[in-house]
Amino acid sequence: MVMFSAGDTAWILVCTLLVLLMSIPAVAFFYGGLSKRKNVLNTMFLTFIAFSIISVIWVIFGYQFAFGSDINGLIGAPSNFFLQGIGLDDLNGTIPTLLFVMFQCAFAGLTCAIMSGALVGRMKTKAWVIFVPLWACLVYVPVAHWVWGGGWLMQMGALDFAGGAVVHINSGISALAVALVLGKRKNDALIPHNLGYAVLGAALLWFGWMGFNGGSGLAADGLAANAIIVSNVSAAMGLIVWTIIDVMKVGKPTVLGAISGAVAGLVGITPAAGFVDVFGALIIGMFASIISYYSINYLKPKLGYDDALDVWGIHGMSGVWGAIATGIFAVPAVGGVAGLIAGNPEQVLIQIISVIATIVYSFVVSYVLAKILEKSLNGIRVDEKEEIGGLDSHLHKESAYNFNS
Repeated sequence: MVMFSAGDTAWILVCTLLVLLMSIPAVAFFYGGLSKRKNVLNTMFLTFIAFSIISVIWVIFGYQFAFGSDINGLIGAPSNFFLQGIGLDDLNGTIPTLLFVMFQCAFAGLTCAIMSGALVGRMKTKAWVIFVPLWACLVYVPVAHWVWGGGWLMQMGALDFAGGAVVHINSGISALAVALVLGKRKNDALIPHNLGYAVLGAALLWFGWMGFNGGSGLAADGLAANAIIVSNVSAAMGLIVWTIIDVMKVGKPTVLGAISGAVAGLVGITPAAGFVDVFGALIIGMFASIISYYSINYLKPKLGYDDALDVWGIHGMSGVWGAIATGIFAVPAVGGVAGLIAGNPEQVLIQIISVIATIVYSFVVSYVLAKILEKSLNGIRVDEKEEIGGLDSHLHKESAYNFNS
């Protein structure tokens, strides 16, 4: 008989707050610092409004469709709208169901906040506010059910401990789809206006990620400890490798490169944190950094897409690598599942199927949504004057820096 655990509950309460920290303020500072000065407030606003919209949708009906009783492997059965019928003493495993709802709400909000980085400086706020709930209902909720809520990918045996497909591939490929509809910026140079903000944001992300991955087993146990260790070492390896590449390519280490490598390492380990040991984590962090570096510096210029803050380059590409790598490096001693190296090559095929399914579905639906909004709203991109002048002054009538006060 499953019993309530005060220890597990206390741990997941802390982890929920850590994931909230990742969404607000970590992503806001990270993206705000990377953006141009004229758009810093708007960039931060996109993360806050996205998280707020998702939070409301999640408790009204999103959670139920994502984690309700499975319907043909595609979606959860609708019930308990507005969380009605879920009591304070109801349990999900050893923790209160309401705590699990909030933990998953933080994941959903973070995923949407991450996506905003590709669109900064050129998307109408009205279009973003309409796009977010549509995307949550038609993209995030179904994919979350497929992978975590008892859907067809979960039934197939796809491994995604904390969100390689659900969070990072999902947000990365959706961001790329919308960016393609928006088109390239007038000035697509990435020159962070306040790298200190970005460093602060990255540090908060690294800290919060320990709850993001460490809490995904929903218990205060050895698996949580392993998830924190492998997450930290993957981030560290990602930072070191990106720094080495910077020195080799440009002759000096860059702070922007260092924090980018750390985030890439964290993304890469996310689906694997509950299935791999330290050896696997080191390899995952190393190649996450390499893959994201070359995606941003070589693939992106060659293909010509304008992913402003490299959401696809870091979250998407490292998420793809991490999901596949989970099938390679999973060891039974950690998560009870063997990967390729442990003698189960079929797991790699299952992981590849989950990656392809997420990419195709999320890209197509996000692209179609963006196109529909473009037609119905007379464009989803701000006009040229607003883009050149900056959205902080034109839209919000505010400035992040008032030097005359």
